[in-house]
Amino acid sequence: MGIPKPAVWVGGALAVAVATTAGVRAALAQHQARLAAGRERINQTLPVHSAWWREHAQTEGEILYVAIGDSAAQGIGASVPRNSYVGIIADHIRSATGRSVRVVNLSVSGATVALAVADQLPRFAGYEPDLVTVSIGANDIADFDAGRFREGIRRVLDALPSDAIVADLPYFYFPANERKVAVANRILREEAAARGLTVVALHEAMRREGIRGAITQFAEDWFHPNDHGYRVWASAFLPAVLEQATAKFPRRPPVDA
Repeated sequence: MGIPKPAVWVGGALAVAVATTAGVRAALAQHQARLAAGRERINQTLPVHSAWWREHAQTEGEILYVAIGDSAAQGIGASVPRNSYVGIIADHIRSATGRSVRVVNLSVSGATVALAVADQLPRFAGYEPDLVTVSIGANDIADFDAGRFREGIRRVLDALPSDAIVADLPYFYFPANERKVAVANRILREEAAARGLTVVALHEAMRREGIRGAITQFAEDWFHPNDHGYRVWASAFLPAVLEQATAKFPRRPPVDA
């Protein structure tokens, strides 16, 4: 075999580069198509989850638990609505207290802080809850404005009872978003501290999961949590929630057979 001429090497390299580029583009197109299909399937669950929570709110219980939030509180991305962090928290309250729990989930998919003020807070005023959780603000990050966020979060926090449990914003993984989240969480913690409210570290609970969390915690739209992701969300709330629940409602002793 002779030594190939330079033109042959150049031509071969170009062919490989073109083939590689075409393969990357095809793989990217397939990924985008799967992502779009996943988003469409997730979007179709929005009315299903909303209807489930409205119906579930009619169930009577000795403990009234009210949740304020967005699609994460609705459980979008979970296999069933009750596998949202709100549903998981309610199950733990039942187990820890031995009492029935009525869950009123006021959350709305896509809610920002401003939308929570306009829609959820007026409905919240009609209840006298025993336990309250709040997770709102993640949808503000795309078009984040610090002044607008502070004003909105003040209005949310002003409407809460003093024992409400508030989560900081979740971990967003990407640096550009994380810089905005850092500002939002600083504002949220400042305003919560001024009102003596408990803030639980949702951001840190997610961040600790690292790259494994990015792979295992998201639904097929790669935005909402899946069942595992919602268990991580719930883990951020549970120590504070259960401490409060068991203080207010000590577990009943078992009834003798």
